[in-house]
Amino acid sequence: MNPSPHAAKAKVAFICGVTGQDGAYLAAHLLAKGYAVHGSTRALPLPPKNNLARLGIEERVRLVQLNPECLDSVRAQLAAAVPTEVYNLAGQSSVGASFSRPYETWKSIEIVVNNWLEAIRCDAPDTRFFNAGSAECFGAVNGAISEVTNMAPMNPYAAAKAAARWQVSIYRECFGLHAATGLLFNHESPLREAHFVTRKIVDGARRIAEGDKQALHLGNLDVWRDWGWAPDYVDAMWRMLQVPSATDYVIATGKTVSLQYFVELSFAHFGLDWREHVVSDTAFMRPFDIVRTEADPSKIRRELGWQAAQSVEQVVALMANAT
Repeated sequence: MNPSPHAAKAKVAFICGVTGQDGAYLAAHLLAKGYAVHGSTRALPLPPKNNLARLGIEERVRLVQLNPECLDSVRAQLAAAVPTEVYNLAGQSSVGASFSRPYETWKSIEIVVNNWLEAIRCDAPDTRFFNAGSAECFGAVNGAISEVTNMAPMNPYAAAKAAARWQVSIYRECFGLHAATGLLFNHESPLREAHFVTRKIVDGARRIAEGDKQALHLGNLDVWRDWGWAPDYVDAMWRMLQVPSATDYVIATGKTVSLQYFVELSFAHFGLDWREHVVSDTAFMRPFDIVRTEADPSKIRRELGWQAAQSVEQVVALMANAT
């Protein structure tokens, strides 16, 4: 990457959604680089075992309570923190839950992104903005997804993410903001919430290895995804805001494997044969599901020098070894 005048400014970041998996890892990443880190959450005080506390950085993040669906509140926090960079990682993050809560999903994703963009446009046009996008917005695609692949969302979560990406593009092209969307493929860690399938799999394998006789019930095992390591991906987010001109990037490993393979790896880590302990249950199958997603992360490798450091095999081992 070529250095820019931005790099010489005081390093102040605001992370909307700082207590989530990505928010916590990004906060740790930025603190290590010398940033003053402000972060928002919808409720304070935080529970004792929150993600920031698990990483040992809770006391180093300047926490505020914020409802990002309120534009006036967003503008007030932008004025108070005066950040050079804003990272929007907030929002309802479950595809499955978006079918039962489509309106909530839309507000927490599209409206929140629009509020940050409008606040920056009106009050701090030099502030750089990162939006956490999703591979889900592309829908079912034959072949590898790149930054120029047409979006065709197949669920409420994906539709909200697609609309948010278009808003970022409009504010970048029409209003001149340094605003970019990271098109994030699946990325995991021990900080993943327990209802996510990867945590459910690893935790289930550990539980059974410790003597529990109850089988692990999962949905369709014949779905294929690109799974990476969340701490790797927050470095890509940071890099996207260090370049002079903003643009969108696919953030992925470039390797797609089946959910069955993820299950096999998880159970094998604990010395178990997954076929003896896993039940494919229709109750956990979504109304619409993308069978296979593949990623082409060549642009971010070429332009920003970023590539995923951990393979899916290493991701499973890291999650399984976590206490």
